[in-house]
Amino acid sequence: MKVKLNGELKEVSSGTRICELFDNKDHKYMAAKVNNRLRELNYIIPADCDIELLDLTNSSVTRIFQATLRYVTAMAVKNIYPKARVHFNYSVSRSIFATVSGLGHAFLEKNFREIKQEIERIIHEDYPITRHSLTVAEAEEYYKSIGAMDKVKILKYRKEKTVHVYECNDYKNYMFGYMLPSTGYLTSYRLRLYAPGFVIQYPRSECKGEIPEFHDEQVFRSALKEANIWANTAKSESIPQMNEIIESGKALEFINICEARHNRQLSQLGHKIQENIDQIRLICVAGPSSSGKTTFTNRVRIELKSRGIEPLMISMDNFYNPVEMAPKDEEGNPDLEHIEALDLELFDDVIFRLIQGEEVELPTYDFLTRKRTFSKPIKIGHRQPILIEGIHGLNDRIAPSIPDDQKFKIYIAPLGQYKIDDHNPISISDIRLIRRMVRDHQFRGTGCEKTLSTWASVRNGEFRWIYPYQNNADFVFNSELSYELCVLKSYAVPLLEEVRSDSPNFITANRLLKFLKYFEVITDKWIPCNSLIREFIGGSIFYTEDTK
Repeated sequence: MKVKLNGELKEVSSGTRICELFDNKDHKYMAAKVNNRLRELNYIIPADCDIELLDLTNSSVTRIFQATLRYVTAMAVKNIYPKARVHFNYSVSRSIFATVSGLGHAFLEKNFREIKQEIERIIHEDYPITRHSLTVAEAEEYYKSIGAMDKVKILKYRKEKTVHVYECNDYKNYMFGYMLPSTGYLTSYRLRLYAPGFVIQYPRSECKGEIPEFHDEQVFRSALKEANIWANTAKSESIPQMNEIIESGKALEFINICEARHNRQLSQLGHKIQENIDQIRLICVAGPSSSGKTTFTNRVRIELKSRGIEPLMISMDNFYNPVEMAPKDEEGNPDLEHIEALDLELFDDVIFRLIQGEEVELPTYDFLTRKRTFSKPIKIGHRQPILIEGIHGLNDRIAPSIPDDQKFKIYIAPLGQYKIDDHNPISISDIRLIRRMVRDHQFRGTGCEKTLSTWASVRNGEFRWIYPYQNNADFVFNSELSYELCVLKSYAVPLLEEVRSDSPNFITANRLLKFLKYFEVITDKWIPCNSLIREFIGGSIFYTEDTK
């Protein structure tokens, strides 16, 4: 067979694995693209093909690395405490949070040390990790034998007749994704004791394959903790639990409960602002793409109006400089997510003068003509706050002439803490990507391919301009609706299925399809017209354009 490996032509024999084609003693390469399909390094080459080796600067590789790290952690816990259970969730500082139950006592530093030492031993031994196929019945029998009922329950929703299981030194588990060839590939990770469990840090593609510095984001952590409590309260922390709600005929009740939670958060926010309305002059809303900022900002306005407060809404998008003045990204294109793409001086001047009681002309930026026009002069009252929305809302460089104690900063993002099973949390960024893909298709004439191809750039902007400032927030609004993926599935699956196998976005589309297939469908006819999810699927009573 003829194989082109990173552009170099090679002759290989039948039965050759990718890992046998090159020297990888330093474990630089961890996966590969074979004719545009993501493959493990143990993959047996079936025919002539093009192979591109991938390292930790690739997002698919960091997912494989993270899944293998969770696998080894679960294996270590099983080896030391056979009756214990480990649970994984996404946590602060782009890390994984692990908790261990079934110890008979609270998790102690001694337990952490023992687990850490066992993980180190497993990695040092460099055990091979091999994939086997089982029938659904065989997998069910095995998982029942080890008491993994969370994995038994998800099997019910697997459409295929077989189940993949990875085996390593007699330990078997499946992490719903590809794995590294052996435990020795886990060359870079950090463990940190973090009550009531521990944090696992791993390399991120957004950080060029390095582990990001750990930041204890207290505001964000509190929001994640509340999200976890909510998932337990609503009995919706896993896909099987959500599907059982739908199958029992309680989908409408499930929707209403989730919407009531949003209403409660809005009421809490409104009360907090009302208590300090004589001091608060500027309310700033910021969050990553597809968090639901537009609908949320409108609902905040209505919540405040119901309390006799009449905020003036201003969009930061109207303060863009001419595009030729925008900073350039690494490829030399205008970087419209850079804070310097905004006319910061004009924004500060407008906000300051409004707060001082002056009449001010507000700018409107036309993204088609790339020109700025101004409104008739307006002014606001003393108890009339200014409500702004934009990705830089939490940045200290926004309106520096306004004292911090006169600013009220709100961070919004979907902070879902549900999972496929105990070992496989659902990525928050995947939820937002699915939202954005559906919205872009519905309202912006943007195809699925375009959304998928620009997502990495969007994420890079978030890591630079949003996440470093999220701990500045005075209030965190969790925009996640636990039922939403059951609704979005009907919109997203047809779009993802249109992505061709030769597309550079096929790997991501295929991964999302495999993930969405486990959800039962909920009709959108019961969703309220003011629901945040309407921003993405349509039928909202609010103007739904969100340019970020």
